Amino acid sequence: MESRSSSEFTVPENVFERLLAAANSSSLEEALELLTETSRTYYGRSDLASMHVLPTVLQLSRFLSSSSSSSARYLLFSSLRLLRNLCAGEISNQNSFVRENGIEVVAMAFESVGLGFDSDYSIVRAGLQVLGNVSLAGEEHRSAVWNWHFPVGFLQIARIRMVEVSDPLCMIIYTCSKGNHERIGELSGVRGLHILAEIVRTASTVGFHEDWFKLLLSSICFEESHFPQLFSELSLLDIGNNGCNVKCGDNHFTMEQAFLLSTLGECLNKKLAEISVSNDFALCVLGILKRAVGILDWVSKAKSGFPTGSAAIDVLGYSLTILRDICAQDEMRSSEKDNSADVLLASGLIELMLDLLRDLGPPVIIKKSMSSENGEGYISSNLLKLCPYKGFRRDIVGVIGNCSYRKKHVQDKIRQKNGILLLLQQCVIDEENPFLREWGIWTMRSLLEGNIENQREVAQLEVQGSVDVPEFAALGLRVEVDPRTGRAKLVNVAAAEKIPGD
Repeated sequence: MESRSSSEFTVPENVFERLLAAANSSSLEEALELLTETSRTYYGRSDLASMHVLPTVLQLSRFLSSSSSSSARYLLFSSLRLLRNLCAGEISNQNSFVRENGIEVVAMAFESVGLGFDSDYSIVRAGLQVLGNVSLAGEEHRSAVWNWHFPVGFLQIARIRMVEVSDPLCMIIYTCSKGNHERIGELSGVRGLHILAEIVRTASTVGFHEDWFKLLLSSICFEESHFPQLFSELSLLDIGNNGCNVKCGDNHFTMEQAFLLSTLGECLNKKLAEISVSNDFALCVLGILKRAVGILDWVSKAKSGFPTGSAAIDVLGYSLTILRDICAQDEMRSSEKDNSADVLLASGLIELMLDLLRDLGPPVIIKKSMSSENGEGYISSNLLKLCPYKGFRRDIVGVIGNCSYRKKHVQDKIRQKNGILLLLQQCVIDEENPFLREWGIWTMRSLLEGNIENQREVAQLEVQGSVDVPEFAALGLRVEVDPRTGRAKLVNVAAAEKIPGD
């Protein structure tokens, strides 16, 4: 076979001629650019498919992968871009790609640049985009991509700390594994968890630009309930605790674990009505929270909201917000018998939240009021814990508020645990806890709604003067009891006393 040669690489003559003819061009570089531009449209891809351009481009890529010259690398990158476009929703090209061993050709391109920290990322990214478009065609195509690259290829690519590489990799793994129990099982196995952990490490280091990372994590952690395994994989030393095998190094968490919780919390918060949280996931997060509570020293004053730079504090905060949102889901799914919120409540969530609030003591404004009324030594700051991050107290109150909304047994439990006054004290502005006042008022309304016993206790506290302190009266709020029904309610004093027309 005749070939067209340069000082750096050799390509068969017929490959040159076909591409130059298809593009009506006089140079290979120009031909690839023109064909790539043509393939940007549906009709262009269809026309090129009828001309059987894709098999020729695969032949070219195979030969270019054997050269390490800079000109060959550039042409290889251009060839992969063309393949990416040709396989974008054009089924005949997607079928031809698999039939003509295109996956092997892309693997050769990867091998030619090496899958390491000094790889030519433009070629790796373009190759992944080709595989991503091919995997969208159907199960046969996904199977071919998966079987060739799992686990070694995926693992090598996952270790490249580049968002441009990680995004398309997440797309491929998500597309190939979605709805396929066998592949999900492989991902949750030892080799698959190594890949997922490296993907999380990359995202925690360089971030992510597309939603494929979130979709992949949601699928693995929410839909398939493999969160405990992935959380463990991101740590240093295996320690079973609190119903979840949590790996910790020297009783501490890793920043990657905190990042995982942060991402899942964001996914859950944005799609509360769509994401279904399993009981295992909820209990594992509660176990993580309990462990985080146990390892903090509680002596450092909060300097910022999370991320704080401390893995243990961030894990604590993200766990709290996830539990808060899980409890918010309960009202949306009240018809389900065993929802995650009820499982959390049965595992001591309310007791833990009340204990944490008591350990913190009242907010600053309440402490000052109590000190002035009862003497400076009334509250010993040495006996109280400090908020580890700004918003910690608020997040605890938020969990309690969501747990107690329209749940009389929870409302009753809080009263029985002497939590009514404790939560009334949270209805204040606090610099360390933005929106504490709003969450405190929401929680009190949740506790009072439909619960006559709680309403009477609040009214009795006001009569006794127990709540006649800045945390309540100075807010412009008061408790009124309806003389006909005997029910108490929170009233905005300013609104109630405003004269019409003023």
